[in-house]
Amino acid sequence: MRATGLSHTATAMQSLTDRKLLVITGKGGVGKTTIASALGLLAARRGRRTIVVEVGEESRLPRLFGVTAPRPGVECRLEERLSSISIDPDRALAEWLQVLGGRVSGRVLASSGTFQYFAAAAPGAKELVTMTKIWRLLGEEAPRSRARAHELVVLDAPATGHALGLLGSPHTFGAIARVGPIARQTHKLQELLQSPARSAYLAVALGTEMAVTEALELQEGLRSGLGRELAAVVVNALLPLRFTAAELRRIASLSESAPGNGGDPRNLSHIAGTPAAGTETEAVRASAIAAARAVHNRARFQRNQLARLRRRDFAVLGVPFVWGAGLDLAAVQHIAKRLERLPT
Repeated sequence: MRATGLSHTATAMQSLTDRKLLVITGKGGVGKTTIASALGLLAARRGRRTIVVEVGEESRLPRLFGVTAPRPGVECRLEERLSSISIDPDRALAEWLQVLGGRVSGRVLASSGTFQYFAAAAPGAKELVTMTKIWRLLGEEAPRSRARAHELVVLDAPATGHALGLLGSPHTFGAIARVGPIARQTHKLQELLQSPARSAYLAVALGTEMAVTEALELQEGLRSGLGRELAAVVVNALLPLRFTAAELRRIASLSESAPGNGGDPRNLSHIAGTPAAGTETEAVRASAIAAARAVHNRARFQRNQLARLRRRDFAVLGVPFVWGAGLDLAAVQHIAKRLERLPT
């Protein structure tokens, strides 16, 4: 499954955006929402009616696109063929119980001891209701709604452990509810999640040991829980390897020739910012040498983590670090282009 060139990557990304459901997960803080936004943008600009789903109360995508965020559970149009929605599992479960409870208001129900007891006594109930809402966005429940339904749902899932719980909820409840509407819905959800033609799973990681380990754990969780494999691992925020071997030797010679260094290229503490360092120019030079080495070593470590993934035969897509004061729409558009054309 290892990709070897540019055209393979473009074909793979085209195939992914042709699915019905694209699940993005990984360790917290690795940029899952950024990658989900970029993939949603990419699919929409290829002509697919796409919605990006955030799980939780916060709606980050509308702000990114300069749109006022609606309340949780309400779709928001971001641009042509692209929408977003945030689904709060607690609110979704309260709404579902409200339907069963008749006139009891959602606010009263959510704050009641009965609701809290039910949520605690039925682990996975919130996750199942959340997955059902996602499934309905595809128009799978009513054939008449399919003409207006979204063609692709990009799920910005929670971090790995919670994401596996979310994806495993249909199986959990399907084993309990053998007949009735819940049984039918869980069966349809299972079909969607287990179908390679209709769904795909992407891990997002940084080039760190912990994030890559979590991607490997996600792969094992998908295999055991759904019989599925990761379609790819997106390694986010890669630093460039700026220096050749010859340039690194020149940097080392600069530090060796610096006054007060004792000939040891690693001993920069005698230079940077101390009275013994000599001139201000020497201190600046020492700081520049230390910074160059630190950035190079970090970039090299990231490449080692990429190699670790590739040794497991993952398709790996690298996304360069985007330099700037903050992530904006232009940066997401840039990342979308990189996801389309980067070799793996």
